[in-house]
Amino acid sequence: MDALRSTPGAALSSAPHLSDSLGNPLSLDDPTSLRAVNDFVEGFISCEARAVDVLAAADDPSPIVQAYCATLHLFAESGDAAANARPFIERAQAASARATSREQRYIAAIAAWAEGDITRAIALHEEQAKEHPRDLASLKLGQYHCFNVGDCPGMLRLALTALPHAGDVPYLHGMAAFGQEQCHRMRDAEASARRAIAMERKEPWAHHALAHVMLTEGRLAEGLDFMQGMSDTWVALNSFMVTHNWWHVALFLIDLGRESEALAVYDEHVWGVVKEYSQDQIGAVSLLARFELAGIDVGDRWQDVGRYLAHRLDDHVLPFLDLQYLYGLARAGRPEADALLQHIEDFAPNAPRSTRNAWQRVCVPAAHGLLAHARGDPATAIEELGQALPRLIEIGGSHAQRDLFEQVYLDALVRKGTAGSLAGAQGILQQQVNRQPESLRLLRQAAAVYARLGLPA
Repeated sequence: MDALRSTPGAALSSAPHLSDSLGNPLSLDDPTSLRAVNDFVEGFISCEARAVDVLAAADDPSPIVQAYCATLHLFAESGDAAANARPFIERAQAASARATSREQRYIAAIAAWAEGDITRAIALHEEQAKEHPRDLASLKLGQYHCFNVGDCPGMLRLALTALPHAGDVPYLHGMAAFGQEQCHRMRDAEASARRAIAMERKEPWAHHALAHVMLTEGRLAEGLDFMQGMSDTWVALNSFMVTHNWWHVALFLIDLGRESEALAVYDEHVWGVVKEYSQDQIGAVSLLARFELAGIDVGDRWQDVGRYLAHRLDDHVLPFLDLQYLYGLARAGRPEADALLQHIEDFAPNAPRSTRNAWQRVCVPAAHGLLAHARGDPATAIEELGQALPRLIEIGGSHAQRDLFEQVYLDALVRKGTAGSLAGAQGILQQQVNRQPESLRLLRQAAAVYARLGLPA
């Protein structure tokens, strides 16, 4: 693609005229690392697995190479991710005097991330977008941080800052599309996604953004047809992107009443790509939970997921992740669920300042509510989740992902079965049916509630 071919950059003392494939000047000690750098940049913004190929150049002491290696370690989203990234960060910082100003800012942002200072990391990525708008790896990473703290306008602002300067890159339009969708600007989101796909059919992030639009607007059959029609391009992607897009396919299938097909998607495409990875694990947890909430028997699938979740008790990377680890452990019947709840309570007051409120005020009550629901205590689930839901955006995740917690709350209302809780369930369900009249799942749930209330469906 023309947008990803090397363009000349400013002369640098260590390696004159070297630039990455988006035109950003590089300071490389070893010019042969250019290919690895481009694999990271291009792979990262296109959600392709080749981003990890930069690790093959880890012996190159060039600051930006070390920073990119650190980035990959941090994306493991594990308890030891920061420790594994730290040697690379330290080498990048030690050599930063010979780096460009763009590279120096990127290194500082990665260091802030490793230290848990997400506020500073976001600020640095915003500066980068203004000063170097074609540094799309930095921009995408800034969006990731905004997403994880619920700053949807920040996601969109980053993309719009760069668009006048990098509109030739299809993946930037995909980034803009998702920012638009998370800000509820559906028409702009769809236009940006379709523009990205017109420029590059294999643009999985744009597919993902358009799936969100169609799900939110209740265009379920259309969304399923679209995603299945694009699925032939979901090759050579990182495990999150391929499993998450198939996760969206499964959501459409559940709502359309095609239960056996949804289970097959889970078995063949969602669980089992990289079982050790955080995002693959929460995708499995949230989909299994949705199956059960829709009345679908998942057999012994929880047990396999639970074996991997049992290693997550001390991670505390993101509250959004810990909550789903907890629910999955509880549904698998594993005693580690109690340990994780205790660890969340102990960690929350000591969380990094930029995320402490989300851990204390949202994650802790939500954790109690989810554990209660998983163990058949709807009254406690209602009480605890009711505290967390109004502020749930603070823990990150997309609207579609956080909908899981709202579904659990709704199910708890129905299971409690009092006049008041059923009235609350009716109000929630009818609004959802109004938005998604194609959903057989919602129509079935609403009909059951209306029958218990003595009302016609």
